[in-house]
Amino acid sequence: MNNKQISPLSLIELIESQRYGVEYQPIVDLKSKDIMAYECLARFADKDNNNIPPDVIYAALHDSPLSLFQVEYQQKLLQLDHAPTKSDIFVNLDQDSYFSTGEDNEKNPFLRLFKSFKSANIVVELIENSEINDAIKSLAMIDTLSKSNINTAIDDVCNPLSMISTSVIQLVDYIKLDKHVVAEKHNTDFMLLVEALIRYAHSAGKKVILEGIETEADIIFARKINVDYVQGFIFKKWFHYYK
Repeated sequence: MNNKQISPLSLIELIESQRYGVEYQPIVDLKSKDIMAYECLARFADKDNNNIPPDVIYAALHDSPLSLFQVEYQQKLLQLDHAPTKSDIFVNLDQDSYFSTGEDNEKNPFLRLFKSFKSANIVVELIENSEINDAIKSLAMIDTLSKSNINTAIDDVCNPLSMISTSVIQLVDYIKLDKHVVAEKHNTDFMLLVEALIRYAHSAGKKVILEGIETEADIIFARKINVDYVQGFIFKKWFHYYK
């Protein structure tokens, strides 16, 4: 987590100016080496066009649910507007953003937006974290998305600052392993847990994506632990837009 903070006035100015950006990072099939999907990554810039880490923005926005919804929704419009159309699209959705309108049904703006998007299949990524209340929200959100035939993924699994909700993992279609897995690949005890999780996923018909791939050695490691897809900075084909 980034410790940097943004002042309230700077945040207001950013929202009013809508200095929102998006980057698309490939998710690659480990066997065929084809691009299976793109993850839409939120980007922000200050008035001098310097990048601001997304976690800084969203941490500040959580103090204002309606502002959080406003920024998240505008980001999703931008992401879908420029999204590649020949592969699946992974979009992150904060549970608090989803529930900020008080609707968990057909009236929810995010659900309406995703259902109306016909250019590509959308996979909604939920963020795994340490708050039990977020796990409860995730379960409710996944249930609603599933009833609308929208695929889901759980992000940040095995991040040291996150907890694993077994109920959430049972419901999603994709399990995304955090880049911490690559960093701890020589930790024998830790890898026993990771490999058991991968075996479970495959037994349950789920796909596993390993994030944090930056070198050829990382790809060899990904093959060794038998994940399905990989994602990271080694793949250079990015599309970058600012509003």
